[in-house]
Amino acid sequence: MIERISTPSRTKQIIEENGFYFKKNFGQNFLIDSNILEKIADCAGIGKDDCVLEIGPGIGSLTQVLAEHANQVVAIEIDSNLIPILSKTLEAYDNIEIRNQDILKTDIDAIIREKNANRPIKVVANLPYYITTPILMDLLENERNVERITVMVQKEVAERMQAQPGDKEYGALSIAVQYYCDAHVDMIVPPSCFLPRPKVDSAVITLQILPERKVTTTDEALFFRLVKCAFAQRRKTLLNCLNHQGNFGLSKDTLADLIRSLGWDERIRGETLSISDFARLTDAVAQAISSHM
Repeated sequence: MIERISTPSRTKQIIEENGFYFKKNFGQNFLIDSNILEKIADCAGIGKDDCVLEIGPGIGSLTQVLAEHANQVVAIEIDSNLIPILSKTLEAYDNIEIRNQDILKTDIDAIIREKNANRPIKVVANLPYYITTPILMDLLENERNVERITVMVQKEVAERMQAQPGDKEYGALSIAVQYYCDAHVDMIVPPSCFLPRPKVDSAVITLQILPERKVTTTDEALFFRLVKCAFAQRRKTLLNCLNHQGNFGLSKDTLADLIRSLGWDERIRGETLSISDFARLTDAVAQAISSHM
């Protein structure tokens, strides 16, 4: 059996032998618990026919496990200093392709076409806090041909994805994830499972992409514009957010009438609205804009 990359001793050895230095701006924390890695592959539902896109392989700890479960793994690593290390740690595997790229500038659709004959792929990643939302929104809003996304994120980010109206964590990310996916937290991972140790707990969360949206609306772009507007300043009422930041071409009185027509108090805040509520709001705003043109 090929030696596990993910043991504490082997990870330290790889780092020391290659003179590798962690870069804070890349949010690098390497998993050193093989059991957690196996569980991630299991949560992702990786099978022998699957093509997996891994974001941020690091030194290859998770990549190794994914390759042993999947047909093919394409790993995208932004840190050029890790590429020669990955070439060595994963040299025993012929079903892994490493690319030194920024995932936000990577043509994911081309990878899906080339590597999986345009069939849905699965995405697995250990994501640093600063880039979690941009990556997830790229995958979801651009409707990549992705079946499932399993990611390690900060625990508070996972909680935000699952938050419900009225929760303090509830926001634009909550709505976006739940609009496109069924989200399920698989496990909490303590700092002791990483090198170096992060300051907070992490969580593995799986997003199962839905075949259809949870709600229907006349204008999806307007829906997300309203969501972002409503949460831009949480302490303000929905009416004030729409009036000051929305740029919808509607007067404050018109917006107030619109909110009341939906059966809501004009002092309502966006954080209390469900996805269905935002869909109703979208249709009402779209109709009001149309009638004022």
